Amino acid sequence: ISVKMKALILVGGYGTRLRPLTLSIPKPLVQFCNKPILFHQIEALVKVGVKHIILAVSYRAELLVQELKALESKLGITITMSLEEEPLGTAGPLALARAHLCADSEPFFVLNSDVICQYPFEQMLKFHRAHGKEGTIVVTKVEEPSKYGVVVYEASSGKIHRFVEKPKVFVSNKINAGMYIFNPAILERIPLKPTSIEKEVFPVMSENGELFCTELEGFWMDIGQPKDYLTGMCLYLNFLKQNNDASLHQGAEITGGVLIDPTAKVGNNCRIGPNVVIGPNVVIGDGVRLSRCTILGGSRIQSHSWLHSCIVGWKCIVGRWARIDGVTVLGEDVNVSDEIYLNGARVLPHKSISASVPEPQIIM
Repeated sequence: ISVKMKALILVGGYGTRLRPLTLSIPKPLVQFCNKPILFHQIEALVKVGVKHIILAVSYRAELLVQELKALESKLGITITMSLEEEPLGTAGPLALARAHLCADSEPFFVLNSDVICQYPFEQMLKFHRAHGKEGTIVVTKVEEPSKYGVVVYEASSGKIHRFVEKPKVFVSNKINAGMYIFNPAILERIPLKPTSIEKEVFPVMSENGELFCTELEGFWMDIGQPKDYLTGMCLYLNFLKQNNDASLHQGAEITGGVLIDPTAKVGNNCRIGPNVVIGPNVVIGDGVRLSRCTILGGSRIQSHSWLHSCIVGWKCIVGRWARIDGVTVLGEDVNVSDEIYLNGARVLPHKSISASVPEPQIIM
């Protein structure tokens, strides 16, 4: 593998789909299974020898810069911010970062920042070098192809024939997984203006016979919104469990895949799992029942509360005998009174909830 490998990560805008969490910190820094989303990707890229990572961002991410300084020195890599004055879509950022990407003739990775999976970077590189054309995209199999844009390709070679948006009849069940490798020549196709790589660049490349795909093994999820974040968490924990990963928590009160930060405290007679992530400095009271949820750093979950299918933001307090369900998301520093029921609530930061929310709604 080349010593100079580069990767561009499309971080983009404010992460509105993951509000209220992204009202407190930039989306790439929101923890997923006790590690910022972005760090999962960066660490996997570094494993295959990537030395220079360019983040395409469209807002002044001072917080992002601070966090990444530490990571740079820890991993011994260079991280460059490429700041868009106006949002440039999914292809424009490549044109903006042209000077970095064309520094040599080596191929480079491009990733969507919300993708969680077993990153197949090694496989992508080998496949890309073997076919020798301009671009490689990763595809993944989905249950309901009619909801997505699907990729139609030759099974034996991976050569892409065409793309079909939300097909009414079955043509393929493989979708673009948001991970690519390109030769610098692709930059000749991309103007410095808002451009969609999926709709404007890929179809032309496939017509020219320059675009190939390789299929992802194992799980995949775009975790850019709360319901998918929770699904992705379950897939990731399941993957750890299948591999008997040492980071998973064991214990009499635990069922299924559970991650608990070493600084968290858990009370007596709790039932935790399956699929639970407990962040740093979290305090869980006695007799608490948690399943299919993430509790972010510094929160307190008081005795006998019942939480399922929810994300609790940083420094929240959930009162005794509370019940939270239905993809509820609590922003930072939310206080839920005792015996409250929340179903599908999205609660903005710094709110106090003293009445139940039985139907999904946003609490401003």
